[in-house]
Amino acid sequence: MEKSEKIIWALRIIAAGILLQTLFFKFSGAEESIYIFSTLGIEPYGRIGSGIAELVVAILILIPKTTWIGALGGCGVMAGAILSHLFVLGISVQNDGGLLFLLALITLLCCLGLLYFNKSKLFNLLNLK
Repeated sequence: MEKSEKIIWALRIIAAGILLQTLFFKFSGAEESIYIFSTLGIEPYGRIGSGIAELVVAILILIPKTTWIGALGGCGVMAGAILSHLFVLGISVQNDGGLLFLLALITLLCCLGLLYFNKSKLFNLLNLK
């Protein structure tokens, strides 16, 4: 396995791992998740909907042929999370020290890295060379 392939797998595992780890809290109705989505005014449908979106994105990221689609979706989901933190929730939510914000940033960076490694597929989709 070459170096770039190892990096791609590391990015996949980190992004999907973070996305999948947070699902438990969304789907179990954890207090912090309910607080976040209530503050955003979209509880419970936003919590469940974002959980489903994150599950789909994580699965797509882990499948090599669909990694770029999952990474594109992951960028969208994480952009929404980051903007929610910046404009509504604040960096630190319920004294978490900014952990959720940091996890969203790490996931976004991993997804951007995956898009970089899959840029030829994106360029082909857009008919660019």
